[in-house]
Amino acid sequence: MRQRLLDLLAERSFRVGEFTLASGAKSRYYVDARTTTLSADGQSLIGTLGLAALDDAGVRPDAVGGLTMGADPIACAIAHRSALDGRPIDAFVVRKEPKGHGRRSQIEGRLEAGQAVVVVEDVITTGGSALKACSAVKAAGAQVLAILALVDREEGGREALEAEGYRVISLVPLSELRAKIGDIT
Repeated sequence: MRQRLLDLLAERSFRVGEFTLASGAKSRYYVDARTTTLSADGQSLIGTLGLAALDDAGVRPDAVGGLTMGADPIACAIAHRSALDGRPIDAFVVRKEPKGHGRRSQIEGRLEAGQAVVVVEDVITTGGSALKACSAVKAAGAQVLAILALVDREEGGREALEAEGYRVISLVPLSELRAKIGDIT
């Protein structure tokens, strides 16, 4: 199952070229995880593997979610798998900015004060998006148990998040994905 996820990421999400990342850094490669996370196969694999990774780490959240848009399909896949397994974990979405109307909320879905949550991220580079999501979750009164990343680019994001006191779990390190693709230098 994990091998199939690596195959999907390699086939659908990994790109070589000249890219500017969300952090502003330049890179020869880009992981557009949404082309995997929004696919039917990707949803099934990520839900199963994400939930298993949390179980293996001994993390039992009430809810999972993160900064929109990259985290959304991952959180929904895990929530769906958890319901199928008879132990529902809700999903939530963190907006980049609070909504300008209605309740003016920054978090959508059922996230309540006192809940234990896992913040999810599609790709960790610097950790900035995950930190922003953690800040919003903590402001809502929830406790962050861990951060779960689909792909860790291994460029200091994990270390930055851990320096802030967060536990980081990743499904695929970029070095493993690059090894699958072959030499790209």
